Amino acid sequence: MAPHRKEFYGIILVALVCLLLIAFSQKESSPVIRSRPPSFQAIEIDEPESISDEHISIDQILKTQRYRLRRELYSYKLPGNLSLSNFTLDTKGQPVRTLIVTTWRSGSTFLGDILNALPGNYYHYEPLLDYGIVQIRGPPYADSAINVLKSLLNCDYTDLHRYLEFGMSHIYLFTHNKRLWSQCEAYPDYCWQPEFLNRFCKLFPFQSMKTVRLRLKLAEELLEDKLLNLKIILLIRDPRATLQSRRHRDWCPGEPDCDQPSYLCSDMVSDYSAAIRLMQLYPSQFRAIRYEDLSLSPYQLTQDIFKFIGLPLHPQVKDFLASHTTVDVGGVSSTYRDSKNAPFHWKNDLNYTEVQVIEDTCREAMKLWGYVRTESSNLKDFFPLTSYDIK
Repeated sequence: MAPHRKEFYGIILVALVCLLLIAFSQKESSPVIRSRPPSFQAIEIDEPESISDEHISIDQILKTQRYRLRRELYSYKLPGNLSLSNFTLDTKGQPVRTLIVTTWRSGSTFLGDILNALPGNYYHYEPLLDYGIVQIRGPPYADSAINVLKSLLNCDYTDLHRYLEFGMSHIYLFTHNKRLWSQCEAYPDYCWQPEFLNRFCKLFPFQSMKTVRLRLKLAEELLEDKLLNLKIILLIRDPRATLQSRRHRDWCPGEPDCDQPSYLCSDMVSDYSAAIRLMQLYPSQFRAIRYEDLSLSPYQLTQDIFKFIGLPLHPQVKDFLASHTTVDVGGVSSTYRDSKNAPFHWKNDLNYTEVQVIEDTCREAMKLWGYVRTESSNLKDFFPLTSYDIK
């Protein structure tokens, strides 16, 4: 073979070897694709907005919420060391249920938000809002009001047509229930459907409710229902402070159940009598507290409340107290308050004649609940509280 041909084939051979080496090197340096575990994105989504499918099913929403609850309550010690499934209607368990009974401008928004700071809580905010500015003391509203409360506590929205229709035009009925409202914002088509509400509500191990329209004696029917296993907290406030606070609300003036001291204090006396009965019949399911005591000792009273409910104090509840009890932020409905001063604004906002009119009208109610009458117009250093007993 001619020398130049041998040289040519030698070059070809070297080129082939180089190409093979380059190909081999690229193959070795390419990333190794390993098998991956199945994706859990469907249940690991933190916020409903992350789901792009606008036609997501109710089952998918519920699956996401179940996972979220398990994650949020993973290290929280449930009563009796039981599992989450023991406390959800979705799994044939029984939730921990709490009802706050009070009246307008008595601090119930603050107490309601304390309970709602607990992860896993489903908040029934003012379920009797559609009844208007009335106090329900008996017929004609008592039976229907109690039925509404029972239905909601059992997560049964099926026949609550009036309640849902009212909520559609007064969305703050739902917005205070932040865990539900996050779903309403993401999936508005489902929000007002009983089928969705029934199933979503049943996922939650804790339920809280507050109402400012139902008087305490009527709530005994709820305690009689053993399946509810309900805890009731009666929240009382100084009538001078309550009436002063109500003056700032445009829906109160001209409504006798709201702007008349005689109506308010008659209800306080009636609630005291009902409290005596409930303390005797249901000592583990009923307690009364004053808003002033909660404001002056928010951590201690909150610990006592959670002990009464049967739950340990969650760190998120402590965080809520830390951020809501030291500064005044927002308007008259804000729960960001300097809690040491919030209960006593009436001393600055009412003139002495107004104070005397309320005290004269509310003499019995104030005595029963431990509120001290003024002795002079100098209220700067006046402390309006003393002890009280329910007996």
